[in-house]
Amino acid sequence: MTSTLSDENKNILLRVARGSINNYLKNMPDNNLQAESLELQKKRAVFVTLRKRIFGELRGCIGHTEARYPLIEAVSKTAISSAIEDSRFPQVTLEELPKLSIGINLLSAMTTIKPQDVVVGKHGLQIKKGLSGGLFLPEVALSQAWDRITYLEQLCIKAGLPQESWQDQNAELFCFESESWVEN
Repeated sequence: MTSTLSDENKNILLRVARGSINNYLKNMPDNNLQAESLELQKKRAVFVTLRKRIFGELRGCIGHTEARYPLIEAVSKTAISSAIEDSRFPQVTLEELPKLSIGINLLSAMTTIKPQDVVVGKHGLQIKKGLSGGLFLPEVALSQAWDRITYLEQLCIKAGLPQESWQDQNAELFCFESESWVEN
């Protein structure tokens, strides 16, 4: 996925994400969502990831695979969701927020993909089978040093499916690409 956002707009979105979480935790309105840039007004699919600054442990990650809101609004809503709605973690506290680093992933459209066409590091993946589903951002497989088969198996496990479910005719496999950036 080629870069679609200017560095200035990436920095604006990082500030919006942090400010939105901060305002939410302080019970203040989030009124800083006006964007002069047309880039930030386009509807886009995003994920926001929160990590502890010291060791980089995951602290929250939520997103949407479909473009529902203008980008600046999508980042704001998703940042708050990552801080308070990720069921794997307790809600982020105001005291904890300065100790967290924020990352944003801007997603391309989802397309179907055959397992043999998956490229580790390039493709994020989503699997759906029945009522089960799971998703990994492209960098997950790289950070874990997974090969393609392990990536597919781990995706199934995350979805609560048997690890070989990616080979099942009834499983739907989707891919996307992502542009990602993180606070310094």
